[in-house]
Amino acid sequence: MFIFAASDKGGTGRSGTRSNLLYRSALQGNDVCYLDFDFGSPTAGAIFGIERAENGITTGRGMHSYLKQETAAPDRIDVWAETDRPSVRDRPGGSGRLVLLPGDNGGSDFPNRNDIVEQTAALFSRLDEEFRLCLVDLSAGRNLAVETVLKVMAQPAMRRITSRWLVYHRWTRQHVIAAGGLVNGPNGLLASAREFGHDEQAFVDNLRYVRTAVIDLDSSAQSGLTPKQSIWLQACDDRLARLAGDHQVGRSLLLGSVPLDPMLQWQEQLITDDDVVSGVANAETRNAFDQLAKHIVDDSAWETL
Repeated sequence: MFIFAASDKGGTGRSGTRSNLLYRSALQGNDVCYLDFDFGSPTAGAIFGIERAENGITTGRGMHSYLKQETAAPDRIDVWAETDRPSVRDRPGGSGRLVLLPGDNGGSDFPNRNDIVEQTAALFSRLDEEFRLCLVDLSAGRNLAVETVLKVMAQPAMRRITSRWLVYHRWTRQHVIAAGGLVNGPNGLLASAREFGHDEQAFVDNLRYVRTAVIDLDSSAQSGLTPKQSIWLQACDDRLARLAGDHQVGRSLLLGSVPLDPMLQWQEQLITDDDVVSGVANAETRNAFDQLAKHIVDDSAWETL
């Protein structure tokens, strides 16, 4: 299965959320792979705690080099073995493989060529045979990476691979509007999917939203709010719910929400059980990632939305 993770704006917490989602999926026993397709800013390595890949790798064998056919195969990093975080390196029994295919340091977008589509299709086919779940990290907005994977997955030979799209947005007015535009706008994902030959209904059925940095008004963490602050936040939440419905980003298309967590506001990184036990991270955030990881591979979770 392939998951394509997109957002219209930066600052959605997209990279941190999907890295934690994949980490939790590996802890649940799945063999998983993270592909860094954010060619201009390949920072997934920093979230996983891989020092040599904090801003892409310098070996000349990153994703950018592979797609330009400058290397026969992209480098693979075993996150369990190479992370500098002891609590992540202590791989629990029964967990699956957790592999990062990093980007190149200094990479950027490149001309849209047919051979890049062919290279991507060949890579996806190989990885689908090897991993239960492959997550492709796409940079913000409509860009070459998004267009490339849309073209790849529209090919008849690739339709055997289950593919799903997650669109990330913060729970703010600007981000809700932007997420709706990314999917439903004149040049959005749906319009491009139609252009490249996707079945529109199938594409819609396999696209969901993830809200990030959501304030839970019923959480004990909000106990310090004054009554007036609580009333104001509730009114904002109600307005956002109506706005989300207007822009087709409503609850019926929501796969999950991730609470606002101080730890992730200061530094995007994996949240481990040790972080929760120590009190550095909130259990609610860890649990939200757990639920997202389960829903991703659960067909019934998508069918009932």
